[in-house]
Amino acid sequence: MAAMTTPVCDFGWKAPDFRLEGTDGKTYTLADCAGERGTLVMFLCNHCPFVKAIIDRIVQDVDKLGSHGIGAVAIMPNDTQAYPADSFDNMILFAADHGFGFPYLIDRAQEVARAYDTVCTPDFFGFDSGLGLQYRGRLDASRMEPVPGARRELLEAMIRVAETGRGPEEQLPSMGCSIKWREAA
Repeated sequence: MAAMTTPVCDFGWKAPDFRLEGTDGKTYTLADCAGERGTLVMFLCNHCPFVKAIIDRIVQDVDKLGSHGIGAVAIMPNDTQAYPADSFDNMILFAADHGFGFPYLIDRAQEVARAYDTVCTPDFFGFDSGLGLQYRGRLDASRMEPVPGARRELLEAMIRVAETGRGPEEQLPSMGCSIKWREAA
């Protein structure tokens, strides 16, 4: 497992569209997931210890963000042949076990992850109502172990985006497991 950190937020960068299959059997585009006041695109997977440590807080925070007009979606970008724990069937179980109230999509071709220049799981992209990037930071100070009472940086940033259209100037990068890219044929 290689621990990676995300780059600094490129304010205003436009969210690439996608069309991906969800664990609920539906197909989703970016527009289907967008909220009236902003959109959170998360790259997650089932096996990463960084994701496992914070997944329940992600679910709670996304639920709170919905009341602020923020839509959310999670995308699983990893090579499922090399990492069967991230298989579509296991995604269905993972989403059910953690009570996802948002779509969990599989990026089988890894094209969406490449379009977003995704670095790790978890990787968070917070967009304003016009789908311009306003947040590329971490959930909170937790890494592979939860930090009790940690400041809820992602939640605070996305509420600020919903209220003002702008994310915070200072953002701390997310850290997680590297994306498991398929080898080129």
